[in-house]
Amino acid sequence: MEYVLTVIGDPGSRLLSAALADAARHAIDHSHSVAGDLHWLAAGIACDLPFEGHEPTITQALVREALGGAPLDLAIQPAERRRKKLLVADMESTIIRQEMLDELAEVAGMREDVAEITALAMAGELDFESALRERVGLLAGMTDAALEEAAGRMTLMPGAKALVATMRAGGAYCALVSGGFTCFTERIRAACRFDEDRANRLEVADGRITGKVQEPVLGRSAKLKALEELSAAHGLVPYDACAVGDGANDLDMLGAAGLGVAYYGKPRVRAAAHYRIDHGDLTALLYMQGYHADEIRET
Repeated sequence: MEYVLTVIGDPGSRLLSAALADAARHAIDHSHSVAGDLHWLAAGIACDLPFEGHEPTITQALVREALGGAPLDLAIQPAERRRKKLLVADMESTIIRQEMLDELAEVAGMREDVAEITALAMAGELDFESALRERVGLLAGMTDAALEEAAGRMTLMPGAKALVATMRAGGAYCALVSGGFTCFTERIRAACRFDEDRANRLEVADGRITGKVQEPVLGRSAKLKALEELSAAHGLVPYDACAVGDGANDLDMLGAAGLGVAYYGKPRVRAAAHYRIDHGDLTALLYMQGYHADEIRET
């Protein structure tokens, strides 16, 4: 069939029941589309519903209505080429829970000032590159020991290791592309076994943060460029990529990728992204690609 609807819930709650899956299937049939057989990817967590139809956006809206307020994520895609050969992932508030400049600022006792700028930049209300320079400038004079203390606060999002390990096992190349800093991305690259990381470089001299970012700054356009470069380097096109992020600086990258997913995105990002995860963990990106529970691995 031409399309597939994937319904995904939180692995911790396993609330995707047979009744809810059947409700989704009946909604497809009532949308002037024809549903195929329901296929479970993970019991209580995710299922696929293939279908034929001409208005997938309307179909998704009718399925959402049929599911009521159930905390489930939906994704409709063409059935062909679902499994992506490239993963390009944002790091902060996506692969890890934290925003690292906010953590550095807390070490310095100025979290509130920096976090306010971070929130505005990620929401798309401030220019990312200018906001980055402004926040780093506030941290001038901090010792490099503060970088170690902040790095110790990093915690992975649920499903982060599984996402990378499973896609790599499936032959995909996995890149961490962050508007943050290499002193943090290098650690997460190693922890999750990404193939590479790209990020900004924080200028440190004589054991102290100078308050400057080394040029060029990796921002919104650079993330899109990274997606395009990585696709070309591996003989792919952006449609063959899965990209994931939460902030406004991820929007161009998400829009260009075949599977561009807003992961608990800021309101502007959730509104613009074609795919979004608001309830599941990062393994939801695997279910979107049609991976079964028994294919998901942690290492």
